[in-house]
Amino acid sequence: MAEAVDVVLQGGCLCGSVRYEVHPDSLEGYYCHCRMCQLAFGNTRAAFLNVPKDAVRWLAPPQHYASSKFALRGFCANCGTPLSFEYLGSKRIDLSVGSLDEPQRVRPVSHFAIETRIVEWHADDGLPGERLDEHQKLVERWKQAYGDDVVPGVAATREP
Repeated sequence: MAEAVDVVLQGGCLCGSVRYEVHPDSLEGYYCHCRMCQLAFGNTRAAFLNVPKDAVRWLAPPQHYASSKFALRGFCANCGTPLSFEYLGSKRIDLSVGSLDEPQRVRPVSHFAIETRIVEWHADDGLPGERLDEHQKLVERWKQAYGDDVVPGVAATREP
């Protein structure tokens, strides 16, 4: 269980156009290896800090991209920095650890969507992992949006 914290973190994009501050309820982050995050970050994984939405104050807000029928990704329209991920209707939001002014304050504690982890780029760090396809609520969300034959976290969600 994450230990409660009483800190304020700040962050923003590469060019400084988007800024935020957050009062996290934990300093425990995670790596997401789903194919959607790989594409959104142009990397083998994304590092996130999950926080309550109402704990984030955007000093200069990001643009948003609907990366699926049920999620938004915040980014800087000027420099392209990925800043956030959120499910529609959720009370929580993921902030990209790399966008924090002091990313070293967040400690990684787990890996998510390990079934799509790129093995050749994974350094075993001993952290536990969870499969997205074993997370029943997410699987149902994907199926409701895209049909029963969808591969959650992998399927291209762009309309033809």
